[in-house]
Amino acid sequence: MDNPMRLLPSIKQIQDSEIFRKWRSRQSVSDTYLTAVARKIVEQERKRLVNNQKIKERDAIYSHILSRFDEEMNQLTSPVLTTVVNGTGVILHTNLGRARLSDDAAEAVRQAASGYTNLEFNIDKGERGFRNEKIETLLTLITGAESAMIVNNNAAAVFLILRAFAKNKEVIVSRGELVEIGGSFRVSSIMSESDARLVEVGTTNKTRVKDYADHLTENTAMLLKVHQSNFKMIGFTEAASRKELAELAKKHGILLYEDLGSGALFNYHEEGIGEEPVISDILEEGVDVLSASGDKLFGGPQAGIILGRKELIDHLKKHQLARAFRVDKMTLAALGATLQSYLSEKKVKEIPTVRDITQKAEEIQARANLLKKKLAELPGFSIKVCDTTAFVGGGTLPDVRIKSFGLKIQSELLKTNELAHLLRVGTPSVIGRLEEDYYILDCGAMTDPEIERVYSAFSALAAKL
Repeated sequence: MDNPMRLLPSIKQIQDSEIFRKWRSRQSVSDTYLTAVARKIVEQERKRLVNNQKIKERDAIYSHILSRFDEEMNQLTSPVLTTVVNGTGVILHTNLGRARLSDDAAEAVRQAASGYTNLEFNIDKGERGFRNEKIETLLTLITGAESAMIVNNNAAAVFLILRAFAKNKEVIVSRGELVEIGGSFRVSSIMSESDARLVEVGTTNKTRVKDYADHLTENTAMLLKVHQSNFKMIGFTEAASRKELAELAKKHGILLYEDLGSGALFNYHEEGIGEEPVISDILEEGVDVLSASGDKLFGGPQAGIILGRKELIDHLKKHQLARAFRVDKMTLAALGATLQSYLSEKKVKEIPTVRDITQKAEEIQARANLLKKKLAELPGFSIKVCDTTAFVGGGTLPDVRIKSFGLKIQSELLKTNELAHLLRVGTPSVIGRLEEDYYILDCGAMTDPEIERVYSAFSALAAKL
């Protein structure tokens, strides 16, 4: 055919199709949006034909377009976020949403989301109130900080602090702390965006307090300490202590700010897990202001937690960017419930992040044995319990290895990568990992109720096969 565009169906043909009518009648989708999707799919097919891709028969193109239309509508109307079972063995898996909320925090979010709240209303006085007041009270009680502030994530906290206190001024940072975290977020880049001037001191492996002192000028606003959350430096190394830096900063009337990142309120070190500093201890060492993430070791929702001297926090609250970085009612609800769990020695272990990092290997092994027993009921799979190593993840505790257990699985009918794909796209979605020719389901980040969900996924797959 001289003009392959003639093979394309009209929009009216698509509107008259059974698939279009299905979405309009059974799913109650507006004709306006259905037609917009139809135009989009036809335009995409037009571009393929223009690019000299193999021309198909008219009926084949029409069928292809209807299939694409149905797929697109399924995508648009399915939940934006899909709940998955984390069988990777990474507890704070950034791609899977990092920290999961406790039951109390999740219920607090549900209640806040489904009705009106006293977000900025003082019930006692019957007048406008402050949205973060109770959260900040809890934070200062638990950490010992003079004051506190919440923004939408730690990157925002870093930017706000640098912009507020070091715009067009110098900030001294050790070369060994110029880190990059996930998504190409670099300390040097965020400093540039904030209009703070980076002054690098020391070497990659050794930076002494004298290195900071030698680079102080009249334009120095801050000493910045960046916690090496996502890597660990060992061997011939040396770093200035917080106390040394605090004394230097105080002597010269400048600030000591620590970008902590991980944000631990629970003392994992006392449980024999890593060497992560606890926020309250850091503040006691003389740091003027500190920021951390809410969805890492803290175990709550995504948020940037800022703690420090009251006059500094008050200054940040008045900054014009504070409103741009503020959090919503659902984040505050989850954060508040998580903080309240830290008030109780019993409830702190109910925070999933704390619970999963500190769980005993025997608990994980029992979960793996139970899952194997259930999956053994299904035909077509070879399943063994195996030793595994779980990780904390989320750019935290990089040197910590958690003794874990999981299942080593092979399918009689599928290649290992095919098995992984079908479980990933199934309902419920199960995410594992591949090792050699085995599909590994690590039980370190799983819960007991998720055993049933994994069984359902395998059961559905077995029925298909």
